Amino acid sequence: MNQRGKQPQLRKAGQGILAAAILAAFGSSPAWAHGEDDGSAFELGTITIMGKRPQAGEVGEDQVASVVSRQEMQRFNRDNVGDALNLLSGVTLSNNSRNEKTISVRGFDARQVPLFIDGIPVYVPYDGYVDFNRFSTADLAAIQVAKGFSSVAYGANTMGGAINLISRKPTKALEGDASIGFAEGSERQASANVGTRQGRWYLQAGVSWLRSDSFPLSSDFRPTASEDGGERNNAYRKDSKVSLKVGFIPNASDEYAVSYYKQDGKKGQPPSTDPTAARYWKWPYWDKESLYFISNTALGRSELLQVRLYHDRYGNEVDSYTNGSYATLKPSGSGSVGTGRSIYKDKTNGGSITLESSRWDAHSLRLVAHFKSDDHRETDANATLNSNFKDEFLSYAVEDNIQLSPSFMLALGAGRHEQRAKTVYSLGNPYSVPGRKSANNLQAGLYYDWSGIGRLYATAAKKTRLPKLKDRYSQRLGSFIENPNLQAEEALNYEIGYQGRAWSGAKAEAALFYSDVSDKIQSQPNVVGNKSQMRNIGKVHLSGLELGVSGQYASWLEYGANFTYTELKNVSNPAVKLTDIPRRKLTAHALLRPMDRLELIAFIENNSGRWANNALELSGFTTANLKANYHFTRQLALEAGVNNVADRNYALADGFPSAGRNWFANIRYQY
Repeated sequence: MNQRGKQPQLRKAGQGILAAAILAAFGSSPAWAHGEDDGSAFELGTITIMGKRPQAGEVGEDQVASVVSRQEMQRFNRDNVGDALNLLSGVTLSNNSRNEKTISVRGFDARQVPLFIDGIPVYVPYDGYVDFNRFSTADLAAIQVAKGFSSVAYGANTMGGAINLISRKPTKALEGDASIGFAEGSERQASANVGTRQGRWYLQAGVSWLRSDSFPLSSDFRPTASEDGGERNNAYRKDSKVSLKVGFIPNASDEYAVSYYKQDGKKGQPPSTDPTAARYWKWPYWDKESLYFISNTALGRSELLQVRLYHDRYGNEVDSYTNGSYATLKPSGSGSVGTGRSIYKDKTNGGSITLESSRWDAHSLRLVAHFKSDDHRETDANATLNSNFKDEFLSYAVEDNIQLSPSFMLALGAGRHEQRAKTVYSLGNPYSVPGRKSANNLQAGLYYDWSGIGRLYATAAKKTRLPKLKDRYSQRLGSFIENPNLQAEEALNYEIGYQGRAWSGAKAEAALFYSDVSDKIQSQPNVVGNKSQMRNIGKVHLSGLELGVSGQYASWLEYGANFTYTELKNVSNPAVKLTDIPRRKLTAHALLRPMDRLELIAFIENNSGRWANNALELSGFTTANLKANYHFTRQLALEAGVNNVADRNYALADGFPSAGRNWFANIRYQY
């Protein structure tokens, strides 16, 4: 910054801080004006497939519908990562048996499409799942999604792709935002972010907080013995998050950043509406703490060294009760016998080194090495150690992007991943430590940039997932036999796609995909007596189509829609249904500006039916959300809206109905 402009900007910055503080005390939550500044993405946190990185502050789209921008998260009120991902084609939402929000990407679940923050893995070490409801979007710049074909820089277990949350990075001497909001179910939420760039140093900090007592069920819901309707039983939640990033940029090519995240959660688990399947659980805490280091260092004119180091601690407790009064603990299952309380203390340590070279003409070479250690410990209320499992992962990979001509680029990649069990302990169950497991990945992609029109591409990838600790050792409350010798799942993923201009002011996208999955880990019933076992017995075909269009008809009208068709085929056992994924999903939106300061937004989603189990297919549904957004100034906006306007009674998983009609009101200030 030059000295001449510094003093007026600092005075303006002070006014911004004062306004943000006032709003933090009195205001409400997201959405803002056309022409808004999304802020800059943290470039060190992006993972690209293409050889050249996008312009600073941008996030490249390597595949169809592969990015959710900050503007989209705010415009459609996507306050958690699961709801934000649902904006994309190829992605569908569901709930698991713990009533956690889960996703699938082209038929692959969250264990096969893991979650990353700035390229660093953040999924739960024990089972590989993530409750996407726990991750706030308040401090994100964007979300990248790789489908099927993903960079080797992610490391192991990206069999169906990868999801990367990209944090923010400041570009001004002072920038920030603050928001406060209210919604039905006594929901209150607030967030604030502030960033500063001071010469070679920068600082980015954020806080978010949400508390809700429940959520309303549809008036069409029929009460059962475990759910009386109205406000959803035991559906309270409290989440808070603190994020901090400090960065140093000594010159034009080098950068070093340290990030710290702390998430604290507390929630009730609504019981299934089927009394025979109801679990009466509470989670007194669901906490996560992370420390990351990421750096870029130029080694001469042709090489760049990137280092990622991370330490991640994850802990939670589940308390099991006998009934809906939540008065008496119910001892049950391995790890909580005698106390009714199951306590996890997990941690992950790891890092990666990436060497990028442009030494050879037309080549962008990337060599990557990863190390990761997952440690799972489970105790009960008496501090008895019931289980302790530890895995180590080692990966080596190479990627080369070859510019065949000004229009054609060939992307090649190969990797080898190894898994070794270091600690295997379960109280009362002596195990021998299994041998090392390995998996090899290969991939290739051809991209053609059609000048002035768009991009055509075709990709093929052999990808794998090594089994998690739960796959190999969980006895599922005594109903399963462990199988330490499980091998990697494998998928052959194919895709052809197009991104480009449909007509003036409009962007169109299309993709055809097909995946041949083998050695899928599935349960084999009645292996010994009435006990089941996880085995590599599954063969599945996943195929489908994605279409999308978005654009601006005029200054007063923006629009967009996407469509996904997914065909699931259980080749190894056609009589067994593949669950939780609708065959068709359609979303559409329109943004109308009847006057300069006012935006009216409509969003519609339609899902076809989905199988919940082999005997039950859940009904399809259509929901509509409406919102009005008024801008008092360029920085200050007030919004109010209604979700599920028609009060549709629907469910993403059997026994877990979604919210009925519900209102919200928010206010946001951005400096």
